[in-house]
Amino acid sequence: MTLQEIIKSLDNLSVEDKTSLFNVLKSQLSQTKEKPQEKELQNKGDSFWQGVLTFRETIEREGIEFTDEDFANLRDRSPGREIDL
Repeated sequence: MTLQEIIKSLDNLSVEDKTSLFNVLKSQLSQTKEKPQEKELQNKGDSFWQGVLTFRETIEREGIEFTDEDFANLRDRSPGREIDL
């Protein structure tokens, strides 16, 4: 299930269920905020690599596929701005 599908499905929840979900998410967020010391101890290379792995997991989970065509013609081939000499 994608994030967009989850967000759309929230409309079908009762107020009590929405409140319960909100409390769970708030609890998860507070636990995440309580671990800044662990992140400070990580090597920058380690945190970058973890970010790459998280990105890859998200791409796979969402079913997003990249091809060479997605990156074709991205380069600006113009000579740039005119210069008055």
